[in-house]
Amino acid sequence: MDETKIDRETMGRLAKALAFICGATNPATVALKTAAESGSPQDIKKARALFLKLKPGERQAALNMITG
Repeated sequence: MDETKIDRETMGRLAKALAFICGATNPATVALKTAAESGSPQDIKKARALFLKLKPGERQAALNMITG
């Protein structure tokens, strides 16, 4: 994943996709939801780091859900 900026609305959609794929209690899902709600740079950084730690297939599935 490149350094593309993701807006708060997109983070919220990504959190919903991850909730479907990984579950609502997954740390990446929770972090993305928190970042979408707060918009805080710290929350966004944490969410990005946790998203990148997901399995590649989970990341790709979530991205496909929000773009397709």
